[in-house]
Order: sequence, then structure tokens, then C-alpha cells
Amino acid sequence: MKRTGAEILWEVLVAEGVEVVFGICGGAVIHITDALPRYPIRFVLMRHEQAAAHAADGFARATGKVGVCLATSGPGATNLVTGIATAYMDSSPVVAITGQVPTPVIGTDAFQETDITGITLPITKHNYLVTDVGDLARTLREALFLARNGRPGPVLVDIAKDVQMAEAEFRYPEEVKLRGYVPERPLPVDAVERAAGLLAPRRGR
Repeated sequence: MKRTGAEILWEVLVAEGVEVVFGICGGAVIHITDALPRYPIRFVLMRHEQAAAHAADGFARATGKVGVCLATSGPGATNLVTGIATAYMDSSPVVAITGQVPTPVIGTDAFQETDITGITLPITKHNYLVTDVGDLARTLREALFLARNGRPGPVLVDIAKDVQMAEAEFRYPEEVKLRGYVPERPLPVDAVERAAGLLAPRRGR
């Protein structure tokens, strides 16, 4: 079935069990918030984007679920940084969704354009810039998977404004395949025992 990028975002969040999103509306996410009333997700309107990031972090700590926050481009996105950094330092599963200027003007210093993926690179497990609506469902599914699996942490998804308006066939990606990402490795028992022996205090000293 065909869906706009904005609708695909909410479809994936609903399928992933997200029930609440914290954020502030803005021009670069107007299509996302316009599509929201058709979906059973509660949107908590904050008074500052930093509060939205902290609320998503607090929600994750209190419930064990992924906390989700939403902000527009430029200063809206950069206001999330402190909350994202907090979630990163304390291993909280958070997904921050930001709007970005339309794809054709990315990199031209367009109005309220900020390289939020570059800014948050050191304080996220991973981040994405989505410029093709066909990649959106898979990207969001991966973001939620990465946030909660292995060592939990924040993941940022930056979505160009034209992607939110574009249409694509929507199929929920049932599997997540991330080459090289193996968050849970079996512990070699013999190596653990050797390490314990090295750490144990020796008798006679």
C-alpha cells in the first residue's frame, strides 16, 4: 500500500509498540505532525526541544522501552543535543527524529539547515540522514533496533522535508540485517575463568 513518508514514520512506530512521542512541531516536521492524528500515538507537546530529549530519556529509564522525541530542523534539532548526550552517557534507548531541509538544498546553507548528523556523531550509537522515501521504513526499524539492542543508547534519524511528502509502497521490514553488528556474543567460559584467576588476590601476600 502507498504511504507518504510522514505516514510511514507513524506506521513503523506503531508497529514497534511506541505509544508516546515528546516534541515540538516546526516547519521541517509539519507533515509528520499533520499525519499524527490518524495514529494511536500520544504526542506530548513540550516547551523546549531539550526538554523533549530529556523526557524521552526519562521515559526510557522508567519503562525500559525506547523513548522517542521529535524536533524540527536547525535550532530545533540542535536543542536536542544535551538530552541526546545524556542518554548516550547513561545508555538510555532513545530515538531522536529530526526534520531536515528538502533534499535539493541540503549543503547550500538553506534556511535553518544544520548538519545534525555530523553534530551528533560522537554522542549517538548511530545516526541517519534519509533522502529517499524508499529507505525510510528500514531506517526507522534499524534505529529502534539499535537503540534497544546491545548496549542501549540514542540513535538519531534526520528526515528531509521532501521525503516526508513523497509516497512509496509501505512494507514493514520484519527483519533487521546489519552486517557486522553482533551485539550479543557468547562469552568464552575459559577466558572468563582465566581473567578471574588473574584478578584474584594471591595467597601469602
